[in-house]
Amino acid sequence: MAAAEPPGAEDLSQLAENALHQLQENFQALIEKITLRMEEMGERIDDLEKHVADLMTEAGIENTDEELRVKKPSFLLYFMYFHLVLNYGQHLV
Repeated sequence: MAAAEPPGAEDLSQLAENALHQLQENFQALIEKITLRMEEMGERIDDLEKHVADLMTEAGIENTDEELRVKKPSFLLYFMYFHLVLNYGQHLV
């Protein structure tokens, strides 16, 4: 019986390319899942802000939506930063 020959450079190159492709697909799926969860969280935060504003109105506290938005960074700003970091990585640092 002849011993199995070690894979050639072409075989190793193909294996590495397949592994990188699979890694890229898994990473993209993870990004999509995180993006969906962040969008859901953003909707929940928006709902919470609306309910807090309604409670403040009922309590007679005068704060407009504009005042509330000035005091905190936008969720969209955080989302955009997260998206840029995932897509461009260390280029932002």
